[in-house]
Amino acid sequence: MQVRIYRPAKSAMQSGQAGNQCWLLEHEPASAKKIDPLMGWTGSDDTQAQVRLRFATKEAALDYAQRMGFATEVSEPHPRHHIIKNYAENFRYDRPA
Repeated sequence: MQVRIYRPAKSAMQSGQAGNQCWLLEHEPASAKKIDPLMGWTGSDDTQAQVRLRFATKEAALDYAQRMGFATEVSEPHPRHHIIKNYAENFRYDRPA
């Protein structure tokens, strides 16, 4: 069974980093989703797709996956480039045009 280990990106609705310090382990879908002909809902018989496990470190997630015998795919997080902006810079007299 294939699993994916990654750190989630920060929410686009917030500027803080509170929800993305942990590592997630998710199972890859084992079967394709299908559409219910009566209601039009999308469903699947794969219950492992609903499981998301949180770990404090990448090593803990890898250790768990190895103990369970899962094939892993690790996605490293991209470094965040923080640009410091200051409202007062808009009113500098020597500001480039």
